[in-house]
Amino acid sequence: MPHESPGVEIRELSSPDELGDLARVFDDVWRPDPSNRPVSTDMLRALSHAGNYVAGAFIGDHLAGGSVGFFGAPVGHTLHSHITGVSKRGRGHNVGYALKMHQRTWALHRGLRTITWTFDPLVARNAYFNITKLGAHPSHYYEDFYGDLGDEMEGDADSDRVLVAWPLGPVPDDPDPARTDNTETAEELVAAGAVSAIETVTAGQPEAQAEAITPEATVVVAVPRDIEAMRHSHPVDAARWRIALREALSPLLVEGHSARSVRFLRSGHYVLGPAGSGVV
Repeated sequence: MPHESPGVEIRELSSPDELGDLARVFDDVWRPDPSNRPVSTDMLRALSHAGNYVAGAFIGDHLAGGSVGFFGAPVGHTLHSHITGVSKRGRGHNVGYALKMHQRTWALHRGLRTITWTFDPLVARNAYFNITKLGAHPSHYYEDFYGDLGDEMEGDADSDRVLVAWPLGPVPDDPDPARTDNTETAEELVAAGAVSAIETVTAGQPEAQAEAITPEATVVVAVPRDIEAMRHSHPVDAARWRIALREALSPLLVEGHSARSVRFLRSGHYVLGPAGSGVV
């Protein structure tokens, strides 16, 4: 299968035993409340049987991750990727990238045009992976999308999510160097006139600066380097970042003629172009 990482095999799963293993991988990643698992074995079985996307990533005989998606609206055009997770053993093997490339090929073979999914916009590594490495386009900000998830990864935080759309076309050999090799810094952008949408102005606490943003402005939006560690060590600070990012980013992610282009820098900053720059 093209686009697999060395030593990683991606294949669809359908047997109850394999699907049970996949459900346990997701449990190990998210460590949920037992009454609210990310996805159950019987649901995986139903999705697989109905022809949706259920795949696992293997390193040797070890199931190191997986991804689950289902057909979405508009019918015949879209796959919604609901959950993708990688075990501790799978980290450092590009398992996540291999899963997304396999999912992309799967969708193309079925005549689909777009894959959508949501991610937590506070998690910098996921923002970089989705926007910079894959080239997915953020389109909408959802406040507390799932409600209370009750897992260790999210903690007690609201489950805000950003929806991204990944247009399908010829499968790339590698991530676009124009996105991944960009060494531009947030400081350089602000010095050149961009607006910083979040400032730490009071005792190091983040505050949104929405009033400074105009339709013509390029906007830089910071996120913490490691929000997951912050949720364990400083949960109050993490909650403040959730509110600040919501207030800063939510009004900027609009569709239609005012859509802004979106990039994500290695330094942990969203960069949004002027209104209209994201119109395709």
